[in-house]
Amino acid sequence: MAAQRASASAGLRSPAQIPLRPAAETITRAGLSAGRIPLFDPRPHVPQGYPAKAFVGEAVPFDVVSFREGHDRIGVHLRLADPQGAETLHDMTPLEDGTDRWRATVALDAAGTWQYRFESFADDFATWAHAADVKAVAGVDVPVMCALGARLLAAAVKEKDRPAAELRTLRASATALRRAESAADAQALRAVAVDPALAAAFAARPIASVGSVTDWMPLRVERERAGVGAWYEFFPRSEGAVRRKDGSVKSGTFRSAAKRLPGVAGMGFDVIYLVPIHPIGTTNRKGRNNTLTAEPGDPGSPYAIGSAEGGHDAIHAELGTEKDLRAFVRAAAKEGLEVALDLALQASPDHPWVDTHPEWFTTLPDGSIAYAENPPKKYQDIYPLNFDNDPAGIYAEMLRVVLHWVGLGVKIFRVDNPHTKPLQFWEWLIGEVNAQHPEVIFLAEAFTRPAVMRALAAVGFQQSYSYFTWRNTKAELEEFLTSVSHETSDYMRPNLFVNTHDILTEYLQFGGRAAYRIRACIAATAAPVWGVYAGYELIENVARPGSEENIDNEKYEYKFRDWEGAEQNGESLAPLLRRLNEIRRAHPALGQLRNFAAHWSDDDAVLVYSKHLDAAFTTTGAADTIIVVANLDPHSVRETTVHLDTRIWGVEPGHSYQVEDLLTGAEWTWTDHNYVRLDAFAEPVHILKVKERP
Repeated sequence: MAAQRASASAGLRSPAQIPLRPAAETITRAGLSAGRIPLFDPRPHVPQGYPAKAFVGEAVPFDVVSFREGHDRIGVHLRLADPQGAETLHDMTPLEDGTDRWRATVALDAAGTWQYRFESFADDFATWAHAADVKAVAGVDVPVMCALGARLLAAAVKEKDRPAAELRTLRASATALRRAESAADAQALRAVAVDPALAAAFAARPIASVGSVTDWMPLRVERERAGVGAWYEFFPRSEGAVRRKDGSVKSGTFRSAAKRLPGVAGMGFDVIYLVPIHPIGTTNRKGRNNTLTAEPGDPGSPYAIGSAEGGHDAIHAELGTEKDLRAFVRAAAKEGLEVALDLALQASPDHPWVDTHPEWFTTLPDGSIAYAENPPKKYQDIYPLNFDNDPAGIYAEMLRVVLHWVGLGVKIFRVDNPHTKPLQFWEWLIGEVNAQHPEVIFLAEAFTRPAVMRALAAVGFQQSYSYFTWRNTKAELEEFLTSVSHETSDYMRPNLFVNTHDILTEYLQFGGRAAYRIRACIAATAAPVWGVYAGYELIENVARPGSEENIDNEKYEYKFRDWEGAEQNGESLAPLLRRLNEIRRAHPALGQLRNFAAHWSDDDAVLVYSKHLDAAFTTTGAADTIIVVANLDPHSVRETTVHLDTRIWGVEPGHSYQVEDLLTGAEWTWTDHNYVRLDAFAEPVHILKVKERP
């Protein structure tokens, strides 16, 4: 069943689950779409009618617009059906912002496909009580209002599902109204109209003369890791690689890479993401720094998949065997890590598919096969796949490949460039895989046009890379984080990677250590899923000239890093990453996407936002609020005033409360307007916990 917890925006009455009752009688007329009490613009909503998404434990806001003619009062309910069909009914509250929008926020506690619908009704008691209160004060129509009220209460007494104590209250109130009617007693009328016990009884079991219902709508609830997690990317061939005396390199293996797992887990990460682990082609193999000629010993790009050793269902011989991979997956699980595997659907010229299925590629007029391009980039070592020549065959093969790795214990896939494959294919593949293995998660690595990225999320991808890496100014970050938290959060979950093996932004290249600290703090707190590529903690910030990727890129060579030595010498950000992930685990507000709220500062370089979670949704029974204040200028000290809407966490403007900086331990007394000083060279970011008020 739905969790018996619900909340609304700050300042609103908290909706509560109410006893199940039949939907209000619906009056319809042939040819008309609007119900008697209209219900418009329901949310969650996904374009083109795809199911909305949530994850287990997510506080999901359900919204709908509803109103009626005139001044009569209405009520709106949310009806939920869990994956087993059990129904619960939840009261909705108006947002009181002039939009006629009603909301109930509910935490869903079971994976599977839920159904939800909205039910509106004429709230006959609330309409009478409001009119009776006004007229009693004015001394107008007192006998008439008493008679109408008594008639309402008499009808309620006949309902069999009301508790005995409630029935006694209703009968007593009806008797009081009949006496007041004969005496024209305005004071007695008003006493019944404003009686809180009666209001509570009818809020739980309203009397509704007319109403409307929407159709049932699906909501796909996925496991928690689909919506919450900290990712760490690395190249297994670099972990444990050894340079021989002759200068050649012995590749790392799954067994040597497993030795790095305690260090990754020790920084608090949940997912260890491996770039492709398959055999690498030799034809047109890329050399160091993406040169067109490989030197002896150059390992080649792992994205040039396939050789005589095998293709997408094979493991590079230097990494090990399937047995070794299983052992790596078990070792990761022992450390609390899940393994994610790169799914790059493309082939090197040496891939077995080139000979066995030439129809899966695009042949040029000269008889050659077209290689991959993303102008101005060219990938001469990669052939893209053609999904139109033999769709049935290639679809079936891709499904077989994915299920092969699922069978070896891989339940998460980071999909390389999904926007270069048909959207229809992804809808089919993810649907087929999740039908057999609903626990499998797909992350879309699609840095492309917004409509395409959103469509990929709508058809099934559980997570998506985003434009976060290129959003660096205050205005950019406010717009971006608000958009992903509210506009697309019904179906698109951003994974805020701070860098990748392909992305080293100018902000990181030239911002130094402060830039790396700032970006990590924002990524770890602004969304529930974030990630780093190995080397971030070592501040590897030198780019290949003219590009946004690291020089001596790990895609084309082995990397040798001294993780422990760097940390011992104070040259690593591992302690910061560790602390950020500790904060994330301790504060459930950071495990939610839809609760981001931007605030204000007087400095265009100081970003301010909060994440609040109502007490109804925490395991401690206490509300959780985090405020982040970040100096986005990695080259200076900034002093400014920040302005907060403290009503979000239940503090009226002008009132004080205590905050604790979770990075430094400092404490301050704050209000809604506060001075801050953020030194980019010391502590450029405050991550503040709002302490419980006595």
